[in-house]
Amino acid sequence: MKTDTKISAKKSWAQALARPAAEFPLTQLFIKSGKIPAGLRGTLYRNGPARLERGGVAAGHWFDGDGAILAVHFTDAGAAAVYRYVQTAGYQAEEKADKFLYSNYGMTAPVPAWLRWTKSVKNAANTSVLALPDRLLALWEGGLPHSLDLQTLETQGTDDLGSLESGSSYSAHCKRDPITGNIFNFGITQGASTKLNLYKSDSTGKIFQKATVALDGIPMIHDFVFAGKYLIFFVPPMRLKPLPVLAGISSYSESFEWKPELGTQILVVDSETLSLVSRGETDSWFQWHFANGFVKEDGSVAVDFVRFADFQTNQRLKEVAAGETRTDAEGTLWRVHLNPQTGKVTAAEELLDQPCEFPIVPASEIGQDSRYIYLAMYRPDVDIVRERYGAIARLDTQTRNLTIADCGENRYPAEPIYVPDISSEKGWIVTVIYDGNSDSSEVWIFDSDGLSREPVCKLELPGVIPLGFHGTWKSAV
Repeated sequence: MKTDTKISAKKSWAQALARPAAEFPLTQLFIKSGKIPAGLRGTLYRNGPARLERGGVAAGHWFDGDGAILAVHFTDAGAAAVYRYVQTAGYQAEEKADKFLYSNYGMTAPVPAWLRWTKSVKNAANTSVLALPDRLLALWEGGLPHSLDLQTLETQGTDDLGSLESGSSYSAHCKRDPITGNIFNFGITQGASTKLNLYKSDSTGKIFQKATVALDGIPMIHDFVFAGKYLIFFVPPMRLKPLPVLAGISSYSESFEWKPELGTQILVVDSETLSLVSRGETDSWFQWHFANGFVKEDGSVAVDFVRFADFQTNQRLKEVAAGETRTDAEGTLWRVHLNPQTGKVTAAEELLDQPCEFPIVPASEIGQDSRYIYLAMYRPDVDIVRERYGAIARLDTQTRNLTIADCGENRYPAEPIYVPDISSEKGWIVTVIYDGNSDSSEVWIFDSDGLSREPVCKLELPGVIPLGFHGTWKSAV
């Protein structure tokens, strides 16, 4: 009997995406090591693409996968988890047909070319989550959020937050003001005159203030910064060619043109009035995610974000869906200082010269000068072109000291989430780990002041949670 000695070029992270993830019901979690901190009470929610194939056909891009939500509830009785797909109309229709039916960010509709323009884009509900007092919102870039039950994750349908129109988009990266509880977000209306729609909600999610800012062409804006008095948008120098998309000839992902000659535009918005304060321009770069922003004592604004040289990162993320990455496109952590009255950059500095992503600060410090930034990084001495992030870290922005939690070979952490202790000043970092050695997933809890030490607790999950995007924490009190 001949044995196949060919070794796959794929790294073990690819196993987590190679098959559709399986839902599991509310299940009490087994503690693998350590113990759950007494002050860790609340729920971790995570979102990400969980199905990248249908009927033997692969999705076109990592961003196209159907969203599934993980909830891990921490109570006095221990930890219990539930994992469910968001039951979007598109997901339900494709489940029934057992094939792709819609266009998406990286796909054209799988129908004859002359019919593609008639097909809508599927709301994948796969990017992030927003925990409100009475419901959880599954967020996506290009459409309405979906409302879910906070405990069971049962999908309740799309949510207009009181005033969004059916065709509106409500971005995945909303920001909550920790002082007022108000929630800021945006959406883009594409067209001959593209508009940036600004939304301000109260703590229940109900929108009570709106505004619009005109944009040049159709850019991609994935995230923004709440910096106290201001909302800051960096508009990368890329523009969508709309006709190929409208005609169904090419996908959104394929139809963005990188135009470095345009420079990066900076929009500064007054967070109280939602009116445009200034519009500036600076060097060309691309960014997916911001860590934070704040007003300094001299009135200038500092913005921390992961900066990429160009849009090659999009190709790299497309390759993730296929389980094999070949494109070298990494970002590093930067701080930009700008004059909010003019939108002009006064200084720019690289805070961390190592590839990283998914930067976060504690939710209570959003919009304020936050000393620590938590992020995902690579393990030392790995092939970063073919690998995914295998470590999480804390950067001290005052001393530039970097504390790293190396998760071990073939282990891949999700974006780190900072969790405040309900009974002390302590904080915890909670992440979901995919372990390629055992093809399983776990929840790891670290002391936020001791990332280089072993996790204080490891919990086994009942099934594999694929590499995903963003999450949040909802405290029990």
